[in-house]
Amino acid sequence: MEDVIIVNKIEESVKQMLSKVLETSAMDHCTCHHCTLDIIALTLNSLPPKYVVTSIGNAVTGVDLESSQWQANITMAIYKAIEIVKRNPRHS
Repeated sequence: MEDVIIVNKIEESVKQMLSKVLETSAMDHCTCHHCTLDIIALTLNSLPPKYVVTSIGNAVTGVDLESSQWQANITMAIYKAIEIVKRNPRHS
């Protein structure tokens, strides 16, 4: 069996969208590496995964995730995760 890479396209989208949110957000929250990873993990756990293997699947799923509905779903999940991490940071 050849080497196959399985990718969760939602993870890529969450990381890209989180970067945009953190650049433009006026929310007062910690942006350390640990909190950022917690935000990503919480966001991913609240969204359905979109795994792809082939380049065709990658392209089709990428287009689907660029829809305004998916962008809104991801953004809302990120903001909810930010609030949770802000209220319960796992560091001092």
